[in-house]
Amino acid sequence: MKRKKRELKIIGWREWVSLPNLEIPAIKAKIDTGATTSSLHAIHIERFRRKGKDFARFQVHPWQRNSQLTVSAEAPLIEYRSVRSSSGHETSRPVILTEISMFDEVWPIELTLTNRDQMGFRMLIGRRAMRGRFLVDSARSFLDRTRAPQRRRKD
Repeated sequence: MKRKKRELKIIGWREWVSLPNLEIPAIKAKIDTGATTSSLHAIHIERFRRKGKDFARFQVHPWQRNSQLTVSAEAPLIEYRSVRSSSGHETSRPVILTEISMFDEVWPIELTLTNRDQMGFRMLIGRRAMRGRFLVDSARSFLDRTRAPQRRRKD
């Protein structure tokens, strides 16, 4: 008996996603097929222990070009991992485990935490998080509009 192949959804090169466990209802993410791991903008990162397990406490500015809106979050800390940036610079980053929601799917994701204030996107979604779930259409953007924030009208 042949196993049915799961039909993969098409996503654009950038999408709105949510991180429900971190209480981030919407964050614009760049889909980065060149990156293995996913990354989230975080500042004031602290490591702490709770009931014998490692956690990370941090703050996120989920909106591009806005450092006023700040979300405080905590998540299980998996490890510190060596990550090489696109410029070739290698750093050790904390890796957390949380959930991501895109389209009608929610699944666990590993995220490295780093300050992305100078970057165009507050979040990158790498290959490992998308494997077996999505195909990327590099000519399209924001195919899942369910998380896109409502624009305020100017009166």
